[in-house]
Amino acid sequence: MALFVEVAKRRSFSQAALVLGMPVSSLSRRITVFETAIGLRLLDRTTRRLTLTSYGEAYFAQATRLVEEAQRAYDDIMAEAKGPSGLLKIAVPADRGVQEHLSTIISDFANGNEHVRLQLGVGHGPADLMEDRHDLALTVETPRETSLIVRKVAALANGVFAAPSYLEDWGRPMSPQDLIDHNVVVPNQPTNWSFVRGGETASVAVSGQIGCNAPSLMRTFALAGHGLFAANLSAIRADIASGALEQVIPDWTLQPTPVYIVTTSRLLPAKVRSFIDFATRRLSLLSDAAEAPVQEAAG
Repeated sequence: MALFVEVAKRRSFSQAALVLGMPVSSLSRRITVFETAIGLRLLDRTTRRLTLTSYGEAYFAQATRLVEEAQRAYDDIMAEAKGPSGLLKIAVPADRGVQEHLSTIISDFANGNEHVRLQLGVGHGPADLMEDRHDLALTVETPRETSLIVRKVAALANGVFAAPSYLEDWGRPMSPQDLIDHNVVVPNQPTNWSFVRGGETASVAVSGQIGCNAPSLMRTFALAGHGLFAANLSAIRADIASGALEQVIPDWTLQPTPVYIVTTSRLLPAKVRSFIDFATRRLSLLSDAAEAPVQEAAG
């Protein structure tokens, strides 16, 4: 049953065999023996793809639940004996603000769970949990696949920032509409920014000389005086404290960056549940903390 679930989940004998640690030929033969024993074809195989038959779809839905429950029962017994254990693979976003907090969270989790080994994979787009064999993903993008289990755990506040040298040359914007006349480092030209202040809203199209979709490079260009840019408040607190960057129109807030934890199932092994509980508690505090005013360096 577990072998079939792995093959059906990945729609690939080779990928399933890699995860299971067995030869592809042996895995294929055991599935064939199983199909012969029950007298039904569960998989349609071609040289290019593998699909489930209607019988396979029905069996996969039931077998997946049973296999996951059995795995969870085993993990719970092991966790009772020695706590969460094993390799925990986590996909994390390239967002500097999220990484800033996540490094501390993972370090603290590792200190309290000596039997769990952690492996992080940084990506610039939506994580493919099946393909990359991650246990969970932290993401700032809403997953498109409806089959995934998505938990929103934080909303990180964003603001607009610039280097003092830029503000000396271009002047300080006093309202969102002032941004139209400014040089702004954005991923796409132009980009629409939406602001909120109390019950007021404002929307403005911004653009600039340099376009960039990497947050770390956007910060570098802003530090060099090439323009304004939007960033998570927690990601650039050190730059604000040192005076390298200054926040502009601080009374207007940009749409916050959501942080999600994504898994492929609600039935999770102890190591995954333990990390999700730990990270959720820590990340949920950021929504309130991020709202605290940013203090500029005394000059």
